[in-house]
Amino acid sequence: MAKFLIVEARFYDHLNDMLIEGAKAAIKAAGHKADVITVPGALEIPGAIALADQSGDYEGYVAIGVVIRGETYHFEIVAGESARGIMALTMDGMAIGNGILTVENEAQAIVRADPKQKDKGGEAAKAALALLALRERWA
Repeated sequence: MAKFLIVEARFYDHLNDMLIEGAKAAIKAAGHKADVITVPGALEIPGAIALADQSGDYEGYVAIGVVIRGETYHFEIVAGESARGIMALTMDGMAIGNGILTVENEAQAIVRADPKQKDKGGEAAKAALALLALRERWA
């Protein structure tokens, strides 16, 4: 049984709750366990995953958050840099599923976060599970 860490950037509580629900359900359905920690924002997610990985307590990670486009360029920085950080860690061999939603508005986020609709939290967890299986296969 593997242990996963769900790292969430909590800003939109109701959206994050749905993403976490989906991620936990996918991890549990696969027979594994999960912990959840909260960081200030999406930019802190890759750093938190890197720090947690040093502990050796977790085999995989799920990044959870919601970034909604606003009136400034900040959206592009947060969306791009959080994805870049997660990808860099993944390329180093970490099993990470990216469930950070980058959307134009809250309506898009609801559809993607809801486990009964697009279930992007569950999909991110399944991606982490798939990467962990590949890592174990080629270990």
